[in-house]
Amino acid sequence: MTPFAIAGVQMYVHALQSNVDGMMHRLDVLMARFPWTQMVLFSELAPFGPLEQYKLPPENDVIEVFQAAAVKHKIWLIPGSMFLTHPEDGRVYNTSLVINPDGAIVCRYAKMFPFLPYEAGVAAGTDFCVFDVPDVGRFGLSICYDMWFPETTRQLTSQGVEVLLHPVLTGTTDRDAELAIARATAAQFQCYVIDVNGLGAGGVGKSCVVDPTSLVLHQSGGQEDMFPIEVDLSMVRRQRETGMKGLGQVLKSFRDRSVDFSVYDRASGTDDFLHTLGPLKVPSQGSRAGLHVDVPASAESEVSSSKSVLGLDQTPYKGKAIST
Repeated sequence: MTPFAIAGVQMYVHALQSNVDGMMHRLDVLMARFPWTQMVLFSELAPFGPLEQYKLPPENDVIEVFQAAAVKHKIWLIPGSMFLTHPEDGRVYNTSLVINPDGAIVCRYAKMFPFLPYEAGVAAGTDFCVFDVPDVGRFGLSICYDMWFPETTRQLTSQGVEVLLHPVLTGTTDRDAELAIARATAAQFQCYVIDVNGLGAGGVGKSCVVDPTSLVLHQSGGQEDMFPIEVDLSMVRRQRETGMKGLGQVLKSFRDRSVDFSVYDRASGTDDFLHTLGPLKVPSQGSRAGLHVDVPASAESEVSSSKSVLGLDQTPYKGKAIST
């Protein structure tokens, strides 16, 4: 057994004021109650909330606060994410930090898939985050919407990632779909998924921890929650070798595949359909985009004939108009 204790912190996030002091308070409480915790993960944009106006330079005093907290508690700390500006071009990235127990930043990860078109103005990162915890195993990081694109997890697990850390800010009605994706991701890629959402401006909660068999080890509700879970990375390794419950060996099957997917060749034309879907933009009120269907002339005549037979082509009652 290779045990490792990871705690998620699901907390209320304010949009118009700093949440850093609140994060530090909850971290102190967590470590006092569960001193065996070895890694702590907060939700996406927990320090300052979802407004881009609170962006910071890539090096700032808040990061130093988080580094000091990691040293104080001797933990690996992922303090959610923050909007950080690029030092050269000034673009804003949704960036998460991985801080080790010595206070060193071992990885910076910029969200690859900003939630477009709603997060317009946030640039997309291009570098993956993979890091090793000595004598434990390999970890990877993705942020919220990234998980909706299985290619991101495919890249991470193909590099040996055994635990996927997933800070989230989901306050919308698709949270249940996201939870289904978290379970499917764990099973497809034979890894643990630690999925931490916020509350208030930080989301609707429902954080979860899923094991490599898709079993939900913990499911938060809609209130504040601290949930340390001891994961067993030897379970990941055995399942990848022998299959989930002795069944599907999906990573090895992908490795030994007999097909390369032309959809990933942008010049192949395989994805022509995708270019018919229109621009990536926020829908307008009463939008009927995607609902228009061209009916062939022969089909129109058949429809007209059918209406005549059924008596549906008669002039409708012309009474008072009804507003809808």
